Amino acid sequence: MSTILRLTNVTKHFGYPVIDNLSLDIIEGERHALIGPNGAGKSTLFNLITGRYRVTKGNISFRDKRIDHLPPYKVVQLGIARSFQIINIFKDRTVFENMRTAVVAKRRREHTFSSLLAGMKEITRQTESWLGRLNLLTYRDETAGTLGYGQQRALEIGLTMALEPEMVLLDEPGAGLSPQDTKEVVKVIREITAGKTLLIIEHDMDVIFDLADRISVLNRGKLLACGTPDDIRANDAVKEAYLGRLFDE
Repeated sequence: MSTILRLTNVTKHFGYPVIDNLSLDIIEGERHALIGPNGAGKSTLFNLITGRYRVTKGNISFRDKRIDHLPPYKVVQLGIARSFQIINIFKDRTVFENMRTAVVAKRRREHTFSSLLAGMKEITRQTESWLGRLNLLTYRDETAGTLGYGQQRALEIGLTMALEPEMVLLDEPGAGLSPQDTKEVVKVIREITAGKTLLIIEHDMDVIFDLADRISVLNRGKLLACGTPDDIRANDAVKEAYLGRLFDE
């Protein structure tokens, strides 16, 4: 097993330490979850990995290449993509147009403008293929903003995956979803991230224990524990800091 993402003594200050001397390795191909109480530093860590924030101290490497000094678009080009807690789609455009935008963005990095025009049939084929995988093909001509909330979330995750990243970061994909929508979105995540490295923030423990190979627990910017779901379930320090009596109950 090889390390795809390595955080070494990472610290981020906003007048006080939000991330405090944190070291963590993410293994290629694993589904790795970040959990912890509100304010633990989970979203800040995502922002550091994706270049939205600069580290105060320490370093972040992706495939042994330092990325903590790179802007977000360069991080994306290297193969890291993310979704956000708040759904981020073009709600006034059709489902097809949304997905085509992501497919074209991926191809634009690999082709000239003239070859893009020549390849419009292939772009359409890839767009419809992604919509089929997301169970959204029958809604291809619907305005994205009219979709159900769970379908909008699936579309947003699809936009992220259409960039064909090696590693995908999902920030609370279950936020605001009904239990049934959550099950559907988890099914989509499992299917379309197969073979990819996944780093996910989520408060829904059912989602975490259904998806994750390993779990890291943050508390006050520090790494409290890291291990398999069974390891975390049995960890007394984790129970005391975050999970309380949830597992016992």
